[in-house]
Amino acid sequence: MNLESRDKRKKLGINRFINSFKYSFDGLAYAIKKEQSILVMAVFLLIVIAGGIFFNITFLEWFFVLIAIGLVLGTELLNTAIEATIDLTCPKLDPLAKIAKDTASASVFVYSVIAFIIGCLIFLPKVIKFIEGII
Repeated sequence: MNLESRDKRKKLGINRFINSFKYSFDGLAYAIKKEQSILVMAVFLLIVIAGGIFFNITFLEWFFVLIAIGLVLGTELLNTAIEATIDLTCPKLDPLAKIAKDTASASVFVYSVIAFIIGCLIFLPKVIKFIEGII
């Protein structure tokens, strides 16, 4: 069966659209339950949101915070999908599989470092000012 005939068989409509959300939530639920790094990121997400509310960050600051969070979480989900695909297709440790897994993990690291820097740029001055107000 070629790709064109498979595309014609796909169902269209609201049910398919609704199911796509279900599959997305299933993937997110799996990642939260089974991937420790996603759970840790979710905790940081809650802390950052609480900090944003507490320090009353601006609209633009919220924009950068949410973009950073979304990129880190999205990249971690892609990393999880890549690792699962490699584990499925390559049960024995292969040097190329290791490279694929390591570089996918490195992409999460890069985004995490950038998100940390963004967080420091936004929150550090506010935290320092808050501490100075206490002392």
